[in-house]
Amino acid sequence: MTITTELHSELRLDLAPPVATVTIDAPDNENRLNPESLRNLGAVIDELRTSTDIQVVIFTGAGDEWFSAGLMNPAIRAAMTKDEVIAYVVDGNRIFDELEALPQITIAAINGKIVAGASELALACDIRIAGEHSTLMLPEAKWGGFPGAGAPHRLPMAVGHSHAIELIASGKEIDAAEMARIGFVNHVHPKGRVLAAATELAQTIGTNGPLATRGAKRIARARQEPGFRAARELSDSLRHALEWSHDVDEGIAAATEGRAAKFNGR
Repeated sequence: MTITTELHSELRLDLAPPVATVTIDAPDNENRLNPESLRNLGAVIDELRTSTDIQVVIFTGAGDEWFSAGLMNPAIRAAMTKDEVIAYVVDGNRIFDELEALPQITIAAINGKIVAGASELALACDIRIAGEHSTLMLPEAKWGGFPGAGAPHRLPMAVGHSHAIELIASGKEIDAAEMARIGFVNHVHPKGRVLAAATELAQTIGTNGPLATRGAKRIARARQEPGFRAARELSDSLRHALEWSHDVDEGIAAATEGRAAKFNGR
C-alpha cells in the first residue's frame, strides 16, 4: 500500500486509496481548531471532493486524549469581536456542510474528549465510532449560547429530539457507553484501537462498489435536505441575534471570571 502524506497547518492528510485519513494535529492545544486550521480543513475537503481513488475519509485527532476541543472556549471568545465570532461560526458552518456533502463515506474516529464545535464536525460525518475512554460535551448553554455550527439540526437526526435537547440544554458530559446507548456513535473500542478500527471499517467499505456507496449516501441526504435547509436558516438567524444579547456577554464574562452566570433571557 502506498501512503502519501500532506501536511497543512495543524492538519495531516494521509492518502492510502481507497482510504484517506484527516488528522487534527495539535495535541499540545487539545487538537483545537483555529481560523487557519479550519480554513485548511476546508481546503482538504475541497481536494478530496473530486478524488475518484478515495472512497472513505476518516477524521480523527492526534494522540489518545482529545479528538478535538472544538473552535472556541470563553477565553478565546472573549478576545474576539462579535463580528469575528460570527464570521468564524459562518466559516465553521460552511466547512462542516462541505464535509457532510463529500461524496465519499466519512467516519469520525473519536479517540478521546470531544467538545463543542468538534462534536459538530463529527455530526457532519456519516459514521461515528469512539474509544471507551471518550467523552462528549456541548457546553455552550453554560456560556449563554447554543451550538452554532450544526448540532441543533444534526444532533436530533443522530440521537432523537429528546436526547439532543437534553445534551444541548444541560451542557452535561457523557461517556462513551452513553454515546453508544443514545446513538451518537455506532461502536465503542478500547483506547488505542479507535483509528485501527475505523481503518478496518473504511477498508471494508472501500472495497465495495463506489456507485453503490456514494449513491446510497446521496439518497439518504436528499431525504433530509428540505428540513435541514429550514433549520439552518433559523439557526443562523438566532445565532446572529444571540451574539448581541446580554446573556452571551454575561455567560462569557462569568466563565472567564470563574463565577456563576446571571442570565436574564435578554
